[in-house]
Amino acid sequence: MGIKRGTSLAAIAVAVTLTATACGGDDKAAGSAAPAAAAAEAPASDTYGAGPAAAGAAGASGAKGAGQLAISADAQLGPVLTDSAGFTLYRFDKDTAKPPKSNCDGDCAKAWPAVAAGDATAAAGMDAGLLGEVVRTDGSKQLTVAGWPVYRFAKDTKAGDTNGQGVGGTWFAAAPDGKKAAKQAAAPAGAGQAAGALTVAKDPALGEHVVDGNGMTVYRFKPDTAWPMVSQCEGDCVAKWPVVPPVDKANAKGIVEKNFLVLDRPDGKKQQTVNCWPVYTFTGDKKAGDTNGQGVGGTWYAVAPDGKLITAQ
Repeated sequence: MGIKRGTSLAAIAVAVTLTATACGGDDKAAGSAAPAAAAAEAPASDTYGAGPAAAGAAGASGAKGAGQLAISADAQLGPVLTDSAGFTLYRFDKDTAKPPKSNCDGDCAKAWPAVAAGDATAAAGMDAGLLGEVVRTDGSKQLTVAGWPVYRFAKDTKAGDTNGQGVGGTWFAAAPDGKKAAKQAAAPAGAGQAAGALTVAKDPALGEHVVDGNGMTVYRFKPDTAWPMVSQCEGDCVAKWPVVPPVDKANAKGIVEKNFLVLDRPDGKKQQTVNCWPVYTFTGDKKAGDTNGQGVGGTWYAVAPDGKLITAQ
């Protein structure tokens, strides 16, 4: 198959201790993605969470493929796998992954349309090797993620809906690794310098952008420089814009690996960079998916997977 906001912040230059390396200075703004289209309303609930003759947007697309998959940062669930239109993908506890097998047919399949295999491509930051397919009882091929068959939910009527989460105690949104989506616990106070993770999420306005392991948006500060690698944010600035601690490359999914270096700051902190650009989070973001730091002071912007600024508002 072809799985193919705004006051200016006072700043003092932070010196860099770095072995010689070639960091690029070219930095064009990344574009924005168009919002995903919403779908029609689904029928009333029944045993499976939708009417037995479910024919809403999801219900009417039982054989529809997923296209380019994406990772959405959900406030309650953390990173969630979606199809190209932004609709949440689910997995069923009564299915099996080893071997892959779907146990949702008949009325169940009307409420939970299977995602057809054939045109799916992995989301940025996702292991493409996790994509596969399983032959259903009707002979059609269904997309699998880490062996688990994936579905849409008929009562999800627009991109970003997660109405299927927890239905019957057996249906759960799928994470990018095929496991049940579950938000990671926040790091305890004082653990800001612990190793973390970076991945890529998709926002209707910003498009693909970098988030940390808790789904919090990652930002860059325009006065910073990549070569020499210098941060212009310290003191009160860092209190509002905490530095992203070092991230092992193995935990940086979908992020450019070129010049993925760590900045040794004079304050003793170590800061992750993306293509040599120092990166931060924002205390004004309260939950996964928030982008309240975007455009603050005309100097703070979300970061594209290649390290460039995303200036879309």
